Amino acid sequence: MAVEHTDEVELIVDAWRRERPDLDSDPLLVLSRVTRLARRLDLARATAFASRDLDAWEFDVLSALRRAGSPYELSPGTLGQQTLVTSGTMTNRVDRLESRGYVERRPAPNDRRGVLVRLTKKGRAVVDAAFEDLLAQERDLLAALPQSDRNQLADALQSLLSALEN
Repeated sequence: MAVEHTDEVELIVDAWRRERPDLDSDPLLVLSRVTRLARRLDLARATAFASRDLDAWEFDVLSALRRAGSPYELSPGTLGQQTLVTSGTMTNRVDRLESRGYVERRPAPNDRRGVLVRLTKKGRAVVDAAFEDLLAQERDLLAALPQSDRNQLADALQSLLSALEN
């Protein structure tokens, strides 16, 4: 007789079903697993960034600039929108990144009072290396799933997020 593989989430759901059979605890089967995966992802990201002496917020700002394409610059306001922080927080973050030599401020060409934040060569090198490390960590997290399952999971998560964000 084959023994079914049971994970911690299934044990928790089975206990809730026993104690509260009047409630549908099926959402836990998905969302508790998503939470556990998110914790593992956070640890993997922290490992990838720590290997480059970066905090997650530093990677977020540097990667926003890198994704902008050459000349790898954005206004502080756009950076704040992309990284979901206030203008005051972004000012502090740019100051800290500038002190590490990862970004530089320059005047905005079409706005005398405006400023652009530009990724330096040093900043580009560190964000590129951290991104490579991150992708390796994330590939390791997904290694147990065949590509077809990854595609199906990505599609299902996109559908769920689209429904929640609209």
